[in-house]
Amino acid sequence: MPITLDSRHDVAVLRIDHGGGNTLDTDSCRELVLRLEEAEQARAVVLTGTGGIFCAGVDLKRVDAGGASYVAEFLPLLSDALLAVFGCPRPVVAALNGHAVAGGAVLAAACDHRVLTTGPGRIGVTELLVGLPFPLAAMEILRCAYGTTPLPSLTYSGETRGGDEALARGLADELAPPEEVLERAVAVAARLGALPAGPFAHTKAQIRQPFHERIAEYRHSDDPQVERMWQSAEALAAVKSYVDRVLG
Repeated sequence: MPITLDSRHDVAVLRIDHGGGNTLDTDSCRELVLRLEEAEQARAVVLTGTGGIFCAGVDLKRVDAGGASYVAEFLPLLSDALLAVFGCPRPVVAALNGHAVAGGAVLAAACDHRVLTTGPGRIGVTELLVGLPFPLAAMEILRCAYGTTPLPSLTYSGETRGGDEALARGLADELAPPEEVLERAVAVAARLGALPAGPFAHTKAQIRQPFHERIAEYRHSDDPQVERMWQSAEALAAVKSYVDRVLG
């Protein structure tokens, strides 16, 4: 299974275990939504990766292999998975055991708190480097987590940041040694999960309401534009070039 579910002290631990990069594809996006539903009785949720990577973002090899028809299937599932994390009424803490880049950075941003490893582990929004725009849901999740002002530098540059720099820029909420990242995230989740569930869920919904409203209002018009850009010959050629150069 691309996403496994474990339990620690009333905290559900969802672990991305999907290939070498813990990437997001149609399978892992569907699984993430299902696992969150299965964890609905938990007081809180921790989302983490496997090995030295939290999530390397979209599985570009599958995009390259599947082309336009795969893109049409995948993009709505990507938005649904990101929104399932973002809209979860319970506390969700990211245990960033390694790199969180592109879609992985958005997945981390969708959580309520981010614990980043002091080992090799960087956060960055790199999608434009491949020539692909994010769906609206992803952009609004980033806006909610980090504010509008930092978005240009986050998205235009494609730079990744780790350690103290990620902490200083607010990309992570705290740092922990590699061997302590998961336990620290579970401890934070347990603390947040001990708060009254109803008031917490309502407060979280109040904070995120403007972003949910923008997504609901504009997704129907923005998503088709994003899909067309991903399906363009130029974008698919750029994906193929990246796969051949970097991932091949």
